[in-house]
Amino acid sequence: MSDLKAQDSALILIDHQVISMGFIKTQSPDVAKLNSITLVKAAKVLDIPNVWTSSTEDDNQDWWMPGLEEINPEAYANRIKRTGIIDSWDDPNFVRAVEATGRQTLIMAGTTNDGCLIYTALSAKRAGYEVYAVLDAGGSVFQASEEAARLRMMQAGVILTTTAAVLGELAKDWATPHGQQIRQILADNFKTVLGGFGLAK
Repeated sequence: MSDLKAQDSALILIDHQVISMGFIKTQSPDVAKLNSITLVKAAKVLDIPNVWTSSTEDDNQDWWMPGLEEINPEAYANRIKRTGIIDSWDDPNFVRAVEATGRQTLIMAGTTNDGCLIYTALSAKRAGYEVYAVLDAGGSVFQASEEAARLRMMQAGVILTTTAAVLGELAKDWATPHGQQIRQILADNFKTVLGGFGLAK
């Protein structure tokens, strides 16, 4: 395992959709949403390409989560709309989008860690990518399924991490211009969570 570097990484968001976020019960869906927004903001600062994908978005009217399009309208416009494929890696359009980034390290977050994230993370790892699973930008319906998903990913060599941990690892040095911006993004995140209010619905 090599050091995590922004220039080697792509950010992958899987199924961050309004209805799907309601399946998160192992933590507050608002916290998962906030962490997802934090990841996208930091990726913009660090010039990390994004690949986003949604599941049955049009058929189920499960629209992409508000708050992300405004930060990266290009990723939103180019998101891969899967029509029922569960493992994103089984969708050739998604794989092509990931390959087009030219990056070999994938920082992944999915609405459900025991569903959309685990399948894609395992498949990407088998395909030869270094995969970081950002657990607090999603969640699971049940604690048992969350723990089982974490164990299975870890056994397969997927690196389990959190929003703050992965961004600190990417920033490297808080004194650099990029580091200062990432630190401010994280500080805003912490203030919102610890304050217990102001979380966007």
